[in-house]
Amino acid sequence: MSNFPATVEGLGINKPGGFEVLEKLTVPFPKVDPGYIVIKVEWIGVNYIDTYYRQGLYPLSEFPAIIGKETSGEIIALPSDPEVLKNPDFIKMGYKVGGKVAADFFGTHSTYIAVPWLKVYPIPEGVPTRVAAAALLQGLTAVTFFEEAYTVKKGDIVLIHTIAGGLGLLMCQLAKHVGATVIGTTSTKEKAELAKNHGADHVILYKDENTVKRVLEITNGEGVHVVYDGVGKDTFESNFEMLRRKGTLVSVGNASGAVPPMPPLKLVAKNLKLLRPTISNYLETPEEITYYTAKLWSLISSGALKINIWKDYPFTTEGAQQAQKDLTGGKTVGKLVVKVIN
Repeated sequence: MSNFPATVEGLGINKPGGFEVLEKLTVPFPKVDPGYIVIKVEWIGVNYIDTYYRQGLYPLSEFPAIIGKETSGEIIALPSDPEVLKNPDFIKMGYKVGGKVAADFFGTHSTYIAVPWLKVYPIPEGVPTRVAAAALLQGLTAVTFFEEAYTVKKGDIVLIHTIAGGLGLLMCQLAKHVGATVIGTTSTKEKAELAKNHGADHVILYKDENTVKRVLEITNGEGVHVVYDGVGKDTFESNFEMLRRKGTLVSVGNASGAVPPMPPLKLVAKNLKLLRPTISNYLETPEEITYYTAKLWSLISSGALKINIWKDYPFTTEGAQQAQKDLTGGKTVGKLVVKVIN
């Protein structure tokens, strides 16, 4: 333990607020519990959830607070708990000092992190840590939501809002991989072309076209089998018009704001299903973690999932603020990552 530095540098806040409250901070080395793995961070992935914590939409209990929950790097210490070290599930994961891993744990956008071992996912040879940081959360979201929230099958018609974003492009590719027809929404012709290059069959420019009307035209009035909606407030109501009987609405996020309360009777008209899942509840057991991470890395290694990285940002106050500005500004396509280790 004494080999660890006394402090770490991280991206965090001293209070919730606008972009200006996000800064590079120096904080004490994280507490290392006996069941934790310590990682020297190489790359971090930028996500909308980071902006929710920065704004205070998801309240934090104490400050200063390092934010972020998607990282990749190298293991520098294994758990000290002997019970963990002899746990068959732990052994099966193949952790080793020097091994490359990705992690999903809040408060980890810093130079060194300590993470519960079940939140640390070994990266196979051939998948760079930069790609792993870009792929982890969105990739696991796409894979689990396509299998568990609604099982997308050959012949299904899928509607994906903001299809040119990081998650949207992954969902688009995954839907085509299983043989579904993909309808997407986006804001510009350039983004529409990108989505089509990733397999989208129809892309609706929501600023210029009536999305509901176009979806019903494309589906001959029947509607789609499933909607994946990461926009939230602005698109929520119209989804019910675009779903077919017994369709499923998967509320993925709230980029435009939180979805207002909704009476369950709204589902009655077409016997619809509504879910608001989170990947942490699909990745609870060692078996689930092993299954879904192996599936994600396999899809990436085979080329079935291409990870689009929009830009690498520097590990600075300015870099962190600019990444969040770009992410929320609607001009990015694919994933934003920050390079921690030079």
